Amino acid sequence: MEFRRITALPPYVFTIIDSLKIEARRNGVDVIDFGFGNPDLPSPELAVDKLTEAAHNARNHRYSASRGIPKLRQAIAGYYQHRFGVELDPDTEVINTIGAKEGFSHLMWTLLGPGDAALVPSPSYPIHIYGPLFAGADIREVPLGTGTDFFESLTEAWEYS
Repeated sequence: MEFRRITALPPYVFTIIDSLKIEARRNGVDVIDFGFGNPDLPSPELAVDKLTEAAHNARNHRYSASRGIPKLRQAIAGYYQHRFGVELDPDTEVINTIGAKEGFSHLMWTLLGPGDAALVPSPSYPIHIYGPLFAGADIREVPLGTGTDFFESLTEAWEYS
């Protein structure tokens, strides 16, 4: 059995980097890891205590509203107003996601489909390629880097699409 969406994915760069890091450490190399950005210190005790307290509250044992927690959406809209001077309607312009990758991938499924082209900077985070691929879109890489005119590359990719 073949799973075409999985086989269409390029190798996951962070898995490759992790394998190289493990191998280097096995060979005695002192590796400074600038990878995922996972914390190397424990969470503050106050945060752990508050999470524990919230976990004991039975009201928190339910799924949140499908559109997200209203107070959280209002707080996000308030933050954007205060920080960026942007007015957002928390009921129609703010949505809660588990994280940026999950939100981005769902956005791609919403906006793209088979036959569509996605202009993706290269290099980029893996989800910027995986999201459009899972949605069935074709990827048009737009090179970034020294000596590259990004807007010229973007225009070329746009015209090619």
